[in-house]
Amino acid sequence: MSEQQSERVRYDVLVVGGSGVDTVVRVDSLPVPLADSLGVPPVREWPGHTGGNVALGCRALGLEVKFIDFIGDDWAGGQVRERLAKGGVDFEPLISPAGTRRAVNLVDSTTGRRMSFYDARDPEGLRMPRDFYLPHLRRTGHVHLSVMNFARHLLDDIQELGVPVSTDLHDWDGLADHHREFALRCDLVFLSAAGAGERFASVMRDILREGRAQAVVATAGADGSYLLTRDGSRTPHPIPATVPPGPVVDSNGAGDAYVSGFLYGRLTGRGLEECARLGARAGAHACTTEGNTGLIGPGDLLSP
Repeated sequence: MSEQQSERVRYDVLVVGGSGVDTVVRVDSLPVPLADSLGVPPVREWPGHTGGNVALGCRALGLEVKFIDFIGDDWAGGQVRERLAKGGVDFEPLISPAGTRRAVNLVDSTTGRRMSFYDARDPEGLRMPRDFYLPHLRRTGHVHLSVMNFARHLLDDIQELGVPVSTDLHDWDGLADHHREFALRCDLVFLSAAGAGERFASVMRDILREGRAQAVVATAGADGSYLLTRDGSRTPHPIPATVPPGPVVDSNGAGDAYVSGFLYGRLTGRGLEECARLGARAGAHACTTEGNTGLIGPGDLLSP
């Protein structure tokens, strides 16, 4: 980034896309047994989703955060606005005629494991106007893109401006075309090891070989995470999982918390391995509360 650009930086992180509302249903076990009806504890609604959770997590760690996205002029959009305002996130939405994204998440009451039914609902041709997003790109030190289709259309301008960019591919199998451009055009790539199964290490290597990433991180839940860097070994380096500081309640948002902790480390000048350990600590902390209600702060993140 040029000296002239750095003088205009106002935000540490600009998050693009990925807000919505989760309906969380706690069940005795997964998979759910086939039945006409099952009694469950109270069904809860949690506004957040991947982009919202990363924005909230980074803000809770003291970073200056801007969040831009599409939401609906509906009840769910109002919930998203309220949660982000409560978390101190500077949120500037555009209105989508399709409404606010939703998901129904089944959560195992014993292990906190989840199964998500995601309603993306964005129209294929949805686009952010360039005169809307470009001023924000010029005022941030880092961009984090959710894998919304409209977000890929910011990549040319992000790279023209020289702003570092990250993305989370979630459970990408290494094959689906929707994720590929994000995988190959971002400087820092997160994904879930579960998506590629036993192939996750080769998927990580492919991202480094074919793309521009300096580092790829694969999260593996209770098995920890893996870090592969451009100047390191061809074998992903295992990062041990952090023991949660309390009983596991809900794994919703744990991966987003990992990203927030990692970005905090990166933006405060820490090495990649230390960033991964901070991510692991943030992710473990997130599992001990419902939704995104228990965001970790810098004191707990950095405690010995």
